[in-house]
Amino acid sequence: MAVLPQLRDRRENTISDARRFFFELGQTPEAGLAPPVLRSWQRCRNGGLDHLDAYMIDPAGRAQLSDARDRSARLLEHAGGIMEHVFEQIRASGSMVILADTKGMILHCLGDPDFVGRAQRVALQPGASWDETFRGTNAIGTAILEGAPVEIHGAEHYLERNGFLTCSAAPVFNAQGCLAGVLDISGDSRNNQRHTLGLVRLSVQLLEKRLFEAEFAKEIRIAFHPRPEYVGSLQEALLAVDADGRIVGANPVAREWLGLAAGLADAPSFGTLFRTGFGQVLDRAANAPDDLLLLEMRRGDAVFVQVRGHRRTRPEVHAPRLQEAAPESAKGPAKTSDGSKGRITLDSLATGDARLQLALDRARRVQGKDIPLLIQGESGVGKELFARAFHNSGVRSDGPFVALNCAAIPENLIESELFGYVGGSFTGARREGAVGKLQQAHGGTLFLDEIGDMPLGMQARLLRVLQERSVTPIGSMKSIPVDISLVCATHRVLRDAVKQGVFREDLYYRVNSLTVTLPPLRERTDVRRIVLNLLEIEAADRRSGPLGISEEVMDFFERYPWPGNVRQLQNVIRVAVALLDDNEDEIASIHLPEELFGIDGGDDNSEPAARPAVAMAPAYTSPFAAAVPTAAAALAPSAPAPGAPRSLDEIELEAITTVMREVGGNVSAAARRLGVSRNTLYRKLGKLN
Repeated sequence: MAVLPQLRDRRENTISDARRFFFELGQTPEAGLAPPVLRSWQRCRNGGLDHLDAYMIDPAGRAQLSDARDRSARLLEHAGGIMEHVFEQIRASGSMVILADTKGMILHCLGDPDFVGRAQRVALQPGASWDETFRGTNAIGTAILEGAPVEIHGAEHYLERNGFLTCSAAPVFNAQGCLAGVLDISGDSRNNQRHTLGLVRLSVQLLEKRLFEAEFAKEIRIAFHPRPEYVGSLQEALLAVDADGRIVGANPVAREWLGLAAGLADAPSFGTLFRTGFGQVLDRAANAPDDLLLLEMRRGDAVFVQVRGHRRTRPEVHAPRLQEAAPESAKGPAKTSDGSKGRITLDSLATGDARLQLALDRARRVQGKDIPLLIQGESGVGKELFARAFHNSGVRSDGPFVALNCAAIPENLIESELFGYVGGSFTGARREGAVGKLQQAHGGTLFLDEIGDMPLGMQARLLRVLQERSVTPIGSMKSIPVDISLVCATHRVLRDAVKQGVFREDLYYRVNSLTVTLPPLRERTDVRRIVLNLLEIEAADRRSGPLGISEEVMDFFERYPWPGNVRQLQNVIRVAVALLDDNEDEIASIHLPEELFGIDGGDDNSEPAARPAVAMAPAYTSPFAAAVPTAAAALAPSAPAPGAPRSLDEIELEAITTVMREVGGNVSAAARRLGVSRNTLYRKLGKLN
């Protein structure tokens, strides 16, 4: 919204009075100027700059401009797309978007042709320097010296010849907290827009985030904020941490929050900031990479934390080839079957199961054809992994992959998450607004997990987006074009949901162009290969070399029903590897978690759990259930001769045998009674089994 005429006239009169006090009377205006503007005027006067000076400084030559662009190549690379997006928002407003380097030289600009011509009269063009020393008070040069966003309107420019401009600029800082450049929007002062500076600041936040993520793409990144809804937004604090827990990078939010100086010369370690150890946080993140962890900082406040960049060492997989899923630290960067590094593709998911192969082949045929894909399957079969592989294998692989779990977000938040909103559009909305998932996925793939749980009202809006190929954020009147590939997933039968009236029939036909069904693990024929691949992934951090698995356990794995599918299998193998002693290199029945067989007891006074055959698999008996009595029998000492002395080992074995019998083979209950850990008891049982 443009400034109202009466307000604009009042502001111009105030600035005119300030100029008269400052330039004609040599006095400091008591009102009418923002502090950054007044400080800039004083710097310019102290530097001997004449406000009536009409001398033009010629822009740099092509060679000098090329050198400047080379020095700021990374900034230009990440700013280009953002500038184009910003220009689309202000097109036909008589404005231009400008990127300048740390010295104020304009590197790149986009603008309306009619205004660009006027701007060139004052050298507002690539190659020109807008250093405050030579150009006087202006948004670009003053933002550099102030180190903060500034807005210079009309006669607030020190040089009178620049008074037709209104400019809003914000400095861009790199991952070390040093100045990288300036982003500016300049236009005709008669068309001043109230929210221009806010748009610049929001764009700079996005640019700084992209610079940070590019700089530390291979490092562990810690995102945190006192409020959980801000983690993942542009307001989140970001730290880059090396393998030893040293902080090597911090975004502006984190630097301000923690009081870190630019350059991070005296940056603290993770352990000096948080009460929870760095290794413990990584372990928790590996088990649940998308979860938020509530951590207490050493200064007393609590923050919500998300770990990024560490999940690739423990991916949840269908069964990619061993070299594809191995962590990068093991044998160099992981490679997929198509030769690309670190990406799961449809080819890499092929592990020999006929039903899975059918799903892969069908999905491959619709790549690049603007046909929505619907993935069906039970929880834990890897629907999101399949969607990522589909994205990585297609023509949009260089674009974003944006996922939204419709069942995991409260109903009142789905609309804002999906469509975004403008600032102040509802109670609790951030002042700067938010970009929705649909816009974030522009040029790439939007993955809607559990779409069957989407509220009916949202279904109608989503259908309209898919039909019109544009999205209107909450509180906005402007439609924004979006180009997305849509992939959906659900464990429900959508046809039944349509009959029940909880899913729109028209949306069903829109998202159901091609359906692929991922088989549950209990029905797959490639369990052995999946087990071996997961075992290699989980064993990658062990120093004692590769691990094996007993044929008895492998046979059990192939017969077990796996209600939790691949996710459950991965957790079982992870636990089994953790229970191995340092000198053990093969997973046996005693290394499997008791929960797998339902024999883990409660408190010591509870009835001992039975040792039944594996649930849902009556034809097969748990190897662990058989191992307990066998080991107990082996531990039972022969009756000593009357009066014969007994060794400590014999007394210990007798105590273990007695307790094991009393609790019916329940290892957890026995360990509690004996006052030892379950691992210790496992070792004593396993060595005699």
